[in-house]
Amino acid sequence: MNERNKEVIISAGIDIGTSTTKLVISRLSLRNTAGMTHMPRIEITDKEVIYESPIFRTPLLDGKEIDMEKVDAMVRDQYKKAGIQASDIQTGAVIITGETATKSNAKEMVSHLSDHAGKFLVATAGPDLESIIAAKGSGAFELSKKTNKTVANIDIGGGTANTAVYRYGKLVGTCTLHVGGKLMEFDHDSIHYLSPAVQKVNEKLGLNLTIGMQPHEKTISKLTNYMAEVIRKMLDGELDENEPLLLGNLPQWTRSIDVVMFSGGVSECIYHPEGCTSNHLYNDIGVSLAQSLLANPRLQLKEWEMPGETVRATVLGAGTQTTEISGATIQVDSTTLPLRDMPVHMIDFKEEFESVLSSMSDHIQSGSRVFDPHEEGMTMAIYLSDLPLLGFKDIQRLAQALVTAFDEHRPSQPLVIILERDLAKSLGQAIQVLEAEREMVCIDQIKVENGDYLDIGSKLDSGVVPVVIKTLTFHE
Repeated sequence: MNERNKEVIISAGIDIGTSTTKLVISRLSLRNTAGMTHMPRIEITDKEVIYESPIFRTPLLDGKEIDMEKVDAMVRDQYKKAGIQASDIQTGAVIITGETATKSNAKEMVSHLSDHAGKFLVATAGPDLESIIAAKGSGAFELSKKTNKTVANIDIGGGTANTAVYRYGKLVGTCTLHVGGKLMEFDHDSIHYLSPAVQKVNEKLGLNLTIGMQPHEKTISKLTNYMAEVIRKMLDGELDENEPLLLGNLPQWTRSIDVVMFSGGVSECIYHPEGCTSNHLYNDIGVSLAQSLLANPRLQLKEWEMPGETVRATVLGAGTQTTEISGATIQVDSTTLPLRDMPVHMIDFKEEFESVLSSMSDHIQSGSRVFDPHEEGMTMAIYLSDLPLLGFKDIQRLAQALVTAFDEHRPSQPLVIILERDLAKSLGQAIQVLEAEREMVCIDQIKVENGDYLDIGSKLDSGVVPVVIKTLTFHE
């Protein structure tokens, strides 16, 4: 395939975590992988990390707010060292993870960076998406595709342990725990900070930990041994819904876990314990937590696999694994893009085509009730699933049904249609004939699920758009 069929886009991943902030710049190569006589199919064929930042301490103001000016300056400085400008960034993710996501200005920080640091799609990640991104960045996702084993990646940072479980490359479930190195911090051996979740465990175990005291190493080990056992119970499906360290829902998987991988900052002390000899190496409980995980006898019964990436798993996943590419024959109003955080409402055509067409208004109204109950103008993406083979007249009738339903229930909203089959161009043109003034995006070769969230980036030179599917179905 010649170079004219190749397009390169630049992707960035920025991870602002509980204790550390990291950035990666990647080069994604797009090619038309279809034959000369087939419909164009543009795919990401190569992912190359071209710059990795040092690992920075996340700058905070009084522990309550992210220092936006310092983060902004840090990102600009790293772009300069990488030899790129913000305008070069065409896709990627800014994610605020762990305890940092609870800071009072976290949302403002994400919005600021996604507006000023490039054309980012994923603006923030909930615990589930963070788990998925880390599992892809660590290599757990790829390992599950190559083996018949159920693989769990546990990404342990400063504030949370985010777990994603994969089998045959399919997501089986996610779970997030209040387990991390920075949940108890020290200042000259005295306790400086106790997180609310750790305070509940403190009471449950009767450890009598208080701010200002100098705890014995055995007491710290009791706390971290408890955390390690909670991780073990999570993997084996034995977690109680009243567990104080549980964040969100119980695990969804029913299969036993064959392989465990650890990523995140704490994993450095799991796979390289020789460099983590002091319990107060980082003025927190990270080293002790790693030792407790290594010492847990039932965890040791599982197969442990060292990931391809540990501390940078989440940021690598954010920069290289979040983007998919639409079909090449699409119909988009470029002035409407980019679009972010659109909930996906699925309309299933497994029933008779005529029946679904006649009830289209009810389907759109149902989606509006779920995703925009207060009529605040949330843009909703409609996924037309299991469409039968359609002739020209059927496509026109489908376009008419969609336009009529949107005019009734979503008159001022862009019409965003997602298809798996190669119908976007013809359906989009049919909609334009009916309503030329309506903002409209119609893309195909994308598979989503009801309840996913979708980001669609600006149109690329090859006529495709970068798409990020954010699977957030496991948490409220």
